[in-house]
Amino acid sequence: MTGEIYHIIVRGVGDFMIFKNLNDYYRAIFSLYEFNTEKSVEIGIQRRKRQIRDAKGKIFFEEREPLVEILAFCFMPNHIHLLMKQSSDNGITKFMRKFGAGYAGYFNIKYARKGHLFQGRFRAINVKDDAQLKTVFAYIHTNPISLIEPKWKESGIKNRKKATEFLKNYKWSSYLDYLNIQNFPSVTQRRFLLEALDGAKGCRMWIEDSIK
Repeated sequence: MTGEIYHIIVRGVGDFMIFKNLNDYYRAIFSLYEFNTEKSVEIGIQRRKRQIRDAKGKIFFEEREPLVEILAFCFMPNHIHLLMKQSSDNGITKFMRKFGAGYAGYFNIKYARKGHLFQGRFRAINVKDDAQLKTVFAYIHTNPISLIEPKWKESGIKNRKKATEFLKNYKWSSYLDYLNIQNFPSVTQRRFLLEALDGAKGCRMWIEDSIK
């Protein structure tokens, strides 16, 4: 429903690795921004436009009607988490269709493969209140800990300091931008959650408390 917030989860088919190198992650980041519009988008054309403008010392932006507000995200090797507010009717469905088809097309051409990249339709969980919103925010941004401690959710964190530092250095999520460390600031709309969590310091404390 328009105006409501959803936690979106999309997985590689059979938990297939959907990111194999840095360029794949960057392509997906770029896709998050570029596909968030009602207009048809050709990623290659958009990238060339931005490269031309960057060479002239300018940043290329254009007027757009966003389908969603991307509040938070995290890319894992075989799946993606997104926290989004729907800005228009069926905005999330339209956005996920464009993002999924665009990234899968890029991936299949690059790696000379055929067939589906993602496991069926994305999963969407409606976030109904502030408590759930904060829990989902933490869940998304602590997800990368499983890369260094696979069973931490069942057994707890063995080394909290190491886990905290790992999250602060994990590039493929919106967490750094919530700490006011510019990473991919154009991708997410953060004001709403920063106010809900009392700013960057509050976001950091909420994440650190979540892994205790």
